[in-house]
Amino acid sequence: MNIIEVRNVTKEYANHVALDNVSISIPRGKIFGLLGPNGAGKTSLIRIINQITGPDKGEILFDGELLGNKHISRIGYLPEERGLYKKMKVGDQLLYLAQLKGLSQKEAMDKLKSWFVKFDIKTWWDKSVSDLSKGMQQKVQFVSTVLHEPDLIILDEPFSGFDPINANLIRDEILELKQKGCTIIFSTHRMETVEELCDHIALIHKSKKILDGPKREIKEQFKTNTYFVEYKGSLSGLEGLYEISADKEVENDYRRATIHLGENKSPNALLTSLLPNVEIRSFGENIPSMSDIFMRSVNEIPEA
Repeated sequence: MNIIEVRNVTKEYANHVALDNVSISIPRGKIFGLLGPNGAGKTSLIRIINQITGPDKGEILFDGELLGNKHISRIGYLPEERGLYKKMKVGDQLLYLAQLKGLSQKEAMDKLKSWFVKFDIKTWWDKSVSDLSKGMQQKVQFVSTVLHEPDLIILDEPFSGFDPINANLIRDEILELKQKGCTIIFSTHRMETVEELCDHIALIHKSKKILDGPKREIKEQFKTNTYFVEYKGSLSGLEGLYEISADKEVENDYRRATIHLGENKSPNALLTSLLPNVEIRSFGENIPSMSDIFMRSVNEIPEA
């Protein structure tokens, strides 16, 4: 079942169309990558799901119900623009934010103790937010986002400003939250993170959805039936059978070539043709990266 159904949503600001008849389904218990260039409409959609603004047309369903105020406590939101009270102490601030999400003071204290141990921030309770580095502040805000154990967590560029150690810490927490059944909407420009974490993706460009679905299926859709081979020897005997490109030296007399299979030709047949002619060090299919898919999809949309 889908936790979020975005149905034909349109949003306009003055003379600018931020979202143009966008429909997206977000499955429960998955990490969903919401992708697109700057100004594509991602943040507008996130703000509508969070009920900060509303759609001009269309509707959003949460768990099969029309999105409403009662769903706010079931959502956690980490915005790209961090929003902590600079002069407030970390502990007091997290208690306050947790109670806004419906936790009692005792429930909040019990959960905060666990998170402060997990993130090794036990000495931060009485620190002012202004005394923390940007990365430390982001840790605090992440805790505030997930403390009430929401069903849906929306993370907008969650790794921005983190060093590699803390980025890995947050990544592991995201994966643990997914294992516990949370649904995570993950908005980022970092395609390597999408590659690693996301199960499904949607790509918005120029206010329109241009691509969505399970990540594995989208990669299949963009495959070009090409294979790479690293080898010693000569491919001259294959030139009439296959389209060979990017044949260049790699190291120690090994070369790397890209070979396009035509219709009705299999990788097994290609290997059979290669083996008598060359010594093979590695062989495999060229699977498009999410970065390749992103750039190809965006560049194929004509200018308005």
